Amino acid sequence: MQDLYRILNYTFQNPALLEQALTHASKDVGYSYERLEFLGDAVLELVVSTYLFRKYPQYNEGQLTAARTRLVREEFLSAWARAQGLGRFLILGKGEEHSGGREKNSILCDVVESIIGAIYLDGGLYAAKELIGNIIAFCRDTHETVLDAKSELQELLQKSPKQIITYRVARSEGPPHDTTFFVDVFVNEEKWGSGSGKSKKQAEQAAARQALQSINHL
Repeated sequence: MQDLYRILNYTFQNPALLEQALTHASKDVGYSYERLEFLGDAVLELVVSTYLFRKYPQYNEGQLTAARTRLVREEFLSAWARAQGLGRFLILGKGEEHSGGREKNSILCDVVESIIGAIYLDGGLYAAKELIGNIIAFCRDTHETVLDAKSELQELLQKSPKQIITYRVARSEGPPHDTTFFVDVFVNEEKWGSGSGKSKKQAEQAAARQALQSINHL
């Protein structure tokens, strides 16, 4: 486990916690990472929420929620796990092994959360914050948008039913055959971004992209 300790920059006082955090239910040994995943998910959300709250006092609730959702999404956590080679440490049953479980985003994401939970139990919140800080830095610096801007903005906000996204044409310029549209995007009547394009759809994408940029500058 020394290689994994170096990756995590943490040495467990109770190595059994780390073993449990790496064990998939398919191994059928009477325990798995699922309970630690539950705990780690809560710790991750707390640490990321606190980080965003302190770093961005200008953000409202909706912007904070969107930024947090982006940082804790499966694509980011699994990308970090894959970059660290975490898959080789997983303890899987034969069926999951043969089906490529070591590379599944869902499993890698779950294990990241379970390791956070294990570190929290073993070393406390400060130790867990150190790992989460490294994950945040990785996600901020290396991960790219996987959806078009409008779809990504919608995905980030969909977990909060109170967030209503509206696109409005502010103005248009130019002759009918060469019109430029200017669009603003609002979330609950608050303007989050503006953009322009040769069609309304292009302008909406540009406005959504600007809104995402304000969220992504973490």
